[in-house]
Amino acid sequence: MDMIERGLTFVPPAQRVAGTAQLACDRNGGRTRLRRLYQDGSAKIRMPAVSADPLEAVLINTAGGLTGGDRLGWEIDVGPGASATITTQACEKVYRAASDRAEVQVKLTVGAGGRIAWLPQETIVFDRSAFARRLDLELAAGAEALVLEATVFGRLAMGERATHGSFHDRWRVSQDGALVHAEDFRIGPGIAAILSRSAVAGGAIAMATVLMISSRVEALLDPARDIIGGQGDASVWSVKKSGKLLARLFAEDGYQLRKRLVPLVELLNGRAGLPKLWSL
Repeated sequence: MDMIERGLTFVPPAQRVAGTAQLACDRNGGRTRLRRLYQDGSAKIRMPAVSADPLEAVLINTAGGLTGGDRLGWEIDVGPGASATITTQACEKVYRAASDRAEVQVKLTVGAGGRIAWLPQETIVFDRSAFARRLDLELAAGAEALVLEATVFGRLAMGERATHGSFHDRWRVSQDGALVHAEDFRIGPGIAAILSRSAVAGGAIAMATVLMISSRVEALLDPARDIIGGQGDASVWSVKKSGKLLARLFAEDGYQLRKRLVPLVELLNGRAGLPKLWSL
C-alpha cells in the first residue's frame, strides 16, 4: 500500500444506540387513557389492547441491547388519579464495551392520587460491560409507586459470567417536594470478586431492589418477607403521610431470582398483578 492509499484509509465510527420515548396518561371517562406518546430512535413504546385499568405499556429497545456509548431515555407522566404499569418486552442486555459506557435515563412523574408500577424485566450484565442508569421519580401528595430493578451479572446456564466491568444504578425519589429515597449502587471493576464477599452478596450473581411508596406498606411487610426468604429482606418506614417499603433480594441465578420476584410483584401490585409479558 503506497502513501496515497494509506492516506485514504477510513475507519467508520461504530454505530451507537440513541433513543428517547415519552408517554403521558390521564384519568378520563372513569379509566386511564393515553394523552401523549412520543418515540425517537431505538426507543419504542407499545400498549397491549387491554381496556381495563391500569394502562399497561411495554418499552422496547429495537437495537436488542446496549454497549459502550449507547444512550436511552424513558419518560412516563401519570396524571392525577390515573394508573399505569410499565414493563419491558424482554430483558435488557448490556454487552462488552470497547469504550465509554451505556447510559439509561428514567424519569417518572405521578400526579395526586395516581399510581405507577415500574416493572422492567431483568437487566443482564455481560463481562467487561460498562453501564449507568439514573432513575428519578417525582410523586405528588397521595400518589403511589411500585419500582423494581433486577440485575443478573452473567448467565451461568450459558457459561457466561460477568467477572469484570462497571455498573452504576442511581435512584432519587421525592414526594410532595421532599426527598424520600436515595441510593447509589456501584460495583466494579472486579465484579465477581466483590459479589463473592459475604458482606456484599455472598456469591449471588442475581439481585433486585424493590421500592413501594404507599399507605398500605405496613400490612404487606410480613407477607413480603415470607416470599423473600433468607436471601434478602424487607423493611418499612414512614415517609410524609405515606409509607415506604424497601426490599432487597439475592439469588444464585436469574431463574431463582424471578421465582421469588413473581409472587412478590403479585403481592405488592394488588389487583393489577403481574405484567402480562412476565413469565417464568
